[in-house]
Amino acid sequence: MKQWLENLALIAATFWIGGLWVVGIVAYELFKLMPEAQLAGNIAGQLFRMMAFVGMATSIYLLIQRVYQFGTNALKQSFFWLVVLMFVLILISHLGINPLLEKFKLEAMPKDVMESVFADRFATWHGVSSIAYLLECFLGVFVILKIR
Repeated sequence: MKQWLENLALIAATFWIGGLWVVGIVAYELFKLMPEAQLAGNIAGQLFRMMAFVGMATSIYLLIQRVYQFGTNALKQSFFWLVVLMFVLILISHLGINPLLEKFKLEAMPKDVMESVFADRFATWHGVSSIAYLLECFLGVFVILKIR
């Protein structure tokens, strides 16, 4: 049973971390390929939202599986704390920064947020969100390297 759970953890982590990188690349390309930035942003936002849910579910599974497999010794492993850090980054982005960005978009209506008085604040918080996502991607590489 433990071997099956460990294999599932490897598959789930690979799916999650690979998805993070793919969505990041796709979002970047969307803005290059689509003439309307607002539409590209909406599509990218939906992709990031989807990955947040995948990340929350996967990180919770990985943490539970690790504690099940190693008991309290899991708390001494860098893998465990990398996943915790990634989970915290997801929560900060998904529950903190993203609602703020959505608020700026709604308050800017009917204009595009980048043409409104909220453009500077939106750009700043979008940058913070981008850095958090990039950090999550790089931490994910270490998670994959530490999983076994």
